[in-house]
Amino acid sequence: MLVLVAPGQGAQTPGFLTPWLELPGAADRVAAWSDAIGLDLAHYGTQADADAIRDTAVAQPLLVAAGLLSASALGDVSPGAVAGHSVGEITAAAFAGVLDEATALKLVRTRGLAMAEAAAITETGMSALLGGDPEVTVPHLEKLGLTPANVNGAGQIVAAGTLEELAALEADKPEGVRRVVPLKVAGAFHTRHMAPAVTKLEEAAKELAPADPTVAYVSNKDGKSVASGAEVVSRLVGQVANPVRWDLCMETFQELGVTALIEVCPGGTLTGIAKRALPGVKTLALKTPDDLDAARALIAEVAAAATA
Repeated sequence: MLVLVAPGQGAQTPGFLTPWLELPGAADRVAAWSDAIGLDLAHYGTQADADAIRDTAVAQPLLVAAGLLSASALGDVSPGAVAGHSVGEITAAAFAGVLDEATALKLVRTRGLAMAEAAAITETGMSALLGGDPEVTVPHLEKLGLTPANVNGAGQIVAAGTLEELAALEADKPEGVRRVVPLKVAGAFHTRHMAPAVTKLEEAAKELAPADPTVAYVSNKDGKSVASGAEVVSRLVGQVANPVRWDLCMETFQELGVTALIEVCPGGTLTGIAKRALPGVKTLALKTPDDLDAARALIAEVAAAATA
C-alpha cells in the first residue's frame, strides 16, 4: 500500500517552486490559484527570500499549492491512504477528494491569515528538542507551561509557548535532551494561543460542502482514519489549536500495511522521520521534478505487488 503525505510549515525554502513552474501548464494553474486567493504564489515560490516566506499567511498557501502541483505531476496515482502534517492536512484533504483544489487554497489562505493574526497577540514560538524520552519530556514541558505541539515520532518533539517559557526550557532541559533548537516560525502553533484562529476557521467552514474521502484519510488529531468529509473539516478547524500527533499517524500507516511513502513537494521532512520510525517502508521525497521518474517507478512497483 502507498501513502501520500504532505509536509507542514517550515519545509519551504527560497526558490523551491521554480523548477515546478517549468512543467507544462503549471504556471497557468498557479496564476489562477494566485488570482483566486489574492496572493502571488509564483513570486513567493521563486523570488522571495526566507523571511518573506516564513510569514505564516504566505507559507501556508504556498505549501498547499506546491503539494497539489507536485502530486498532479505524478499522473494517475491512487494511494491507499493520505495524510498531511499540520497545514499539509489541507493538501491531503484535496488528495482525498474532500475539498477541490480551489476550495483547499481558499481555506488555507483563511487559515494562514487567521493564525498570523493570532500569533501577533502574544510573542510566542516553537523549539525542537533533540534526544530524550517522550515519557519524560512531555511532563517536563507541561510543568514549564509549554505544549508538546508536534509529537512526530522517532523521539522528535516540538515544544511551543511564550518566549519566556521557551527561555526557561533552554535553561532547564528535560533529562536526556541534548539540545533545544528554536524554529523559524511566527508563533506557537497547535496550542491555546491559536484559539482566535479556530473561531475564524469555524466561520469559514460553514460555507464548505465537503465530500467524503475516497481513500483512507489519516488525521493528525489521533492518527485515526476519518470516513466523513464533515468530520475531516471539523478536525482541520480544531487542529490549529491542538497538538499534531504524527507519531500516531505513522502507527496507523503500519496498521494499514503501508509499504511505500511518497512525500509531495517540498518533501524531505516526513520521509526523514519515516526512515527512522517505519523500517522496511520505502520512502521518496518530491523535492524537484527530477524526482518524478523515481516516484512513478515506486508507484508502479506498489501497484504490481498489490496485484501479484
